[in-house]
Amino acid sequence: MALDWTTAEQSSALKEFRPRRTIPGDWIPAQVGDLLRDVDTPALIIDLDKCEANAAKLMAVLAETAVRVRPHAKTHKCTELARRQIEAGAVGVCCQKLGEAEAMLAGQINDVLITNEIVGESKMRRMARVARAYAPARLGVCVDNAEIARQLAAICTTEQVVLDVYVEIDVGQNRCGVTEPRAAAALARLVHDTPAFHFRGLQAYAGLAQHRRGVPERRAAAKAAALRAAQARDAILAANLPCDVVTGGGTGTFPYDVRSGVYTEVQPGSYLFMDVDYARNEQDARAPQFEVALFVLASVMSLREDRATLDAGLKAFSTDLGPAQPTFEGWRVRNVSDEHTVLMRANDATPIKLGDKALLVPSHCDPTVNLHDWVVATRKGRVEAVWPIEARGKSY
Repeated sequence: MALDWTTAEQSSALKEFRPRRTIPGDWIPAQVGDLLRDVDTPALIIDLDKCEANAAKLMAVLAETAVRVRPHAKTHKCTELARRQIEAGAVGVCCQKLGEAEAMLAGQINDVLITNEIVGESKMRRMARVARAYAPARLGVCVDNAEIARQLAAICTTEQVVLDVYVEIDVGQNRCGVTEPRAAAALARLVHDTPAFHFRGLQAYAGLAQHRRGVPERRAAAKAAALRAAQARDAILAANLPCDVVTGGGTGTFPYDVRSGVYTEVQPGSYLFMDVDYARNEQDARAPQFEVALFVLASVMSLREDRATLDAGLKAFSTDLGPAQPTFEGWRVRNVSDEHTVLMRANDATPIKLGDKALLVPSHCDPTVNLHDWVVATRKGRVEAVWPIEARGKSY
C-alpha cells in the first residue's frame, strides 16, 4: 500500500495555512475537508465506509431474530458514534464505568447500562445523583452481592431515584457474578422487592469466549455461557419473578448468542472497529466478516536505510496485545517506546520517505481509543468530521 494519498497537484492546492491551535489546549488533529496526509499526528482515524459497513452487517444478522443490540460504548467512548448506533437500531449502549455512563447521558444517550458492579458509598451516591440529573433517561447497573444491593438501595431511596438493576451471573469469565442459579434467584427476589430498583433481568457476559481462536472452541464457549444463563433465568422464573432481559455476548460470539434462544440482547463493541487481536480469530464462514476501520496515523520522523521511525508509540496505541501493525508491506515493528515506533525494512518493502504518513492497525481497539481526545472520521481519504471522545480517560 502506498503511503502517499495525494498527487503533487492536490498537495500544492492545500498549501494555505489553517491554524490548528488558538489557545493552549485547543489543538485538534484535523479540519473537515483535510486530506488524510494533512492530518496532524499521532491521530486516531476511522474509515467511515468500513465502519458503517460493519454496523450494517451486524444489524442484518439481528434483523433475522428478535434479539436486540446494546453496543458496548467502551470501544469508542464517543457520543456521536453512540448516537449513530442507536439510529441504526440499537436500544441503547453499555458502559463499563460510571464516568463513561455519565459522558453518554450528558451526550443525550438515553438508555445506558453499566455492565459492572458499583461499590463504595461515594460512588453509589454519585451514580444515584447522575441518574436523577438525567431522568427520565434510563441508567442501569449490575449487582452480584446482597449486602451491596441493600447499601445501594438505601442511597437510592435517600436520593429519591429508581435505578434499573440487573443480577450479574458468572458464565465462565471467573471475574464477577453469582455462580449458582439458586443464588441468582435469591438476589433477583431482593432486587425485585426493592422500591428503589427496577429489576430488568440478567447480565451474562462471557468475555473470555470472544477470543477463543478456533470457531468450534468459540461456539462451544458461547453455548456453555448460554446454558448457565438459561439455568439462572429458569430459576428466577420458577420463583415467580420476571426476567425480561438476558444481556451479554460480544463481537466474537454474537452470531451464536442471538440464535441460542436465551439472550434477548447482545453487547458487541469491537465489531465497529476491529483490531489485530480479533483478526487472529478463525473466521466463521457463516458469520459476518467485519473489516478493520480504526487506525492510528503516524508520521515518518526519522529514516535510515534499514529502518523508519514513526512519531507514535505507547502514548498513541495500546500494546497489551502487541504493537500496532503497519498496513503496508515489507516493514515489521522492531520496538515501541513512549513516543516512537521503529520499523525495520524487509525485502520488497514499500518505499518510505521522510515525512510520509503511515496507517497502523491497533492490536486492541478499546484501550487505544482511550488514549486520544479526538477521532478523525474519514471517507475516501478525506476528513468528513472530527468528533471528541468524551468518555476518554473515564476509568472511574
